[in-house]
Amino acid sequence: MINTEKFIHTLLKNKIDFFCGVPDSCLNNFINGVIKIKKKNIIAPNEGSAVAYGIGHYLKTKKVPLIYLQNSGIGNAADPLTSLCPKSVYSIPLVLLIGWRGSPRLKDEPQHKLTGKIITKLLKLFEIKTLILRSNKDLKKTDHLIKFSKKNKKPVALLIEPKTFSKISIKKTKKNENYVFRPYVLEKILQLINKKTKIISTVGYASREIYQIRKSKKLNNGKDFLMVGGMGHTAMTALGVSSNTKKNVLCIDGDGSFVMHMGGIATIGKYGGRNFIYILLDNNSHESVGVQPTISNNLNFKNISIGFGFKKYFLLKTKREVDLKLKKILKLNGPIFLHIKTKVGTLSKLVRPSNMVNLKQNFMKS
Repeated sequence: MINTEKFIHTLLKNKIDFFCGVPDSCLNNFINGVIKIKKKNIIAPNEGSAVAYGIGHYLKTKKVPLIYLQNSGIGNAADPLTSLCPKSVYSIPLVLLIGWRGSPRLKDEPQHKLTGKIITKLLKLFEIKTLILRSNKDLKKTDHLIKFSKKNKKPVALLIEPKTFSKISIKKTKKNENYVFRPYVLEKILQLINKKTKIISTVGYASREIYQIRKSKKLNNGKDFLMVGGMGHTAMTALGVSSNTKKNVLCIDGDGSFVMHMGGIATIGKYGGRNFIYILLDNNSHESVGVQPTISNNLNFKNISIGFGFKKYFLLKTKREVDLKLKKILKLNGPIFLHIKTKVGTLSKLVRPSNMVNLKQNFMKS
């Protein structure tokens, strides 16, 4: 285990005091530590944006930024890392702090296994010097690696396995207590749809809740494709399905996923058909990785959706509104943008989907 406060002190000692990234459960205690010391911390829409922001920070301040991400996000980060940062281009120093899900040493979920297996090889291909952090003994090596980045003006990476950082708790205000409970909304949707309806649901708690509700309530109507990975790509996956069927398609997304690749939502406005309903479950947080805030409270979703070309926008905030209006909205011709404000919280003893191939095959049946 690594003492989180000592790790942050090592960064500050090397004049790294700007942090930007996408939250990850491996890095939750680190992010809490950064929030606690009140240093500048920007939660970016996606990992490529985080790297780009860090590049801009360096260009203006000459100070090395720290960019944090889960290893699954390395694909998003790859373009600016390989086309802007190398010595052969602009020679940009930065420190990547990467949560290592799917480490070959540890048991993890199927969606993390491949990236976990190849992440060290990918970083080597990107010519990014990498250090695996496992204990306080590695802090001296961290210091040397940061100095290497500064001297050679190159990106470097620190890999962190789950439960490596010591616990840091911060007081988090309860969010959205007057809004509706997300599992209640999902259960209502599952009760109202017919057997021909296709659901594509976002990564995080929502897909797990759909899976658990179906099992516990024996709701076998409809077909679900649960996006256990690919954050930000739910909308385009759903569009690909809806474009090839006349059956109703519901895209159930979250606010973190929405902002990650917003261009996909704009594409639905142009190409989404009468059978497409986009449902945004918005709790203003990256809930499943530590309840860090998103920027959803700063967005005017009505203007965005209508500007993108959706036919109608609806906003529901309470259980009563869901009970009164949801059934009618689900019967309308699309593309529809249904925005539902939800409070933070999930089901107790939440299970994870298993046997993904069977789920896929069931979804692909007529």
